[in-house]
Amino acid sequence: MNFRHAAWGIGLAALIALPFVYRDPYHLHILVLILIWSFAYTAWSIMGRFGLVSLGHGGFMGVGAYVTALLWNHLDVSPWIGIPVSMVAAGILALVVAYPCFRFRITGHYFVLVTLALSGIVLQVITATRDYTGGSLGYTPNRARSGSGLMALQFDDKTTWYLIALAVWVLGLLMWRWVDRSMSRYAMEAISEDEDAAAAAGVNVTAEKLKITLISALMTALAGALYCQYQMFISPDTVSGIAVSLQMVFAAIVGGLYVSLGPTVGAIITILLAEVLRIGFGTKAVGWDNLVYGLLLVIFIIFLPKGILGSVLDRLKTQPKPSGTK
Repeated sequence: MNFRHAAWGIGLAALIALPFVYRDPYHLHILVLILIWSFAYTAWSIMGRFGLVSLGHGGFMGVGAYVTALLWNHLDVSPWIGIPVSMVAAGILALVVAYPCFRFRITGHYFVLVTLALSGIVLQVITATRDYTGGSLGYTPNRARSGSGLMALQFDDKTTWYLIALAVWVLGLLMWRWVDRSMSRYAMEAISEDEDAAAAAGVNVTAEKLKITLISALMTALAGALYCQYQMFISPDTVSGIAVSLQMVFAAIVGGLYVSLGPTVGAIITILLAEVLRIGFGTKAVGWDNLVYGLLLVIFIIFLPKGILGSVLDRLKTQPKPSGTK
């Protein structure tokens, strides 16, 4: 245990020191994207690991991004206030959709379809209100006036954004660990096995499901808001809709749904794949990443259901010990 803590400490220290040692803007940009999307994928995995497969997280991410940007552009509300407001909006949306589902036991593929509809509705609302959101053309937050970059949460320095993204990524891992070590984990595992048996044992099924869903939705909205502030441009296709939700499912499953760092591995794969296709094929490869995600997802579900990191850890645990060791 002490070795594990030391390894985490050394790794985190190395990540903090990285932008001060290696300052290449492009590579730091890729790392920032990996960290932000890792946080979003971790948010999805907090639900997905308990069998709550949601395709509505693209909607939560879109709410986080657009509400923050709209409050800043139209009401001059600082993102420091806009981000919590957007998270509350996403949380309310999650409760409005999830409570009826859990209360009336809409589970399995029916729950997936409901959340799928949520992503589609958010996408259509963003597109239809183009006079305010820019529609399919995208939306750009107003640039801060000179000297107000901190209040606007706008920084030109990649190092600053890297450290912010790193802090949020660590927060995501801590939330995953907290859920993993809390009583909610055992309650949700019991619910995923048999809701009736869990309820008979005294578990408040609806409340436990709502708790996990709310945590996941709030984290996803935060990821969307930070992505918007970093990129300074958002569009319905990049932060909302079914494609974004499917990307989260793919990354979490491929990296390892039941391992805290699994979504991070998935983020590395998705971001690097998107960059390779963009650099290698340009506009000719638009949409190819979703095709590749779909094919890889099928392959991994069949042959590596525990994902890359989960399978590696399982193999290490099952390796026979050398003779003479206890």
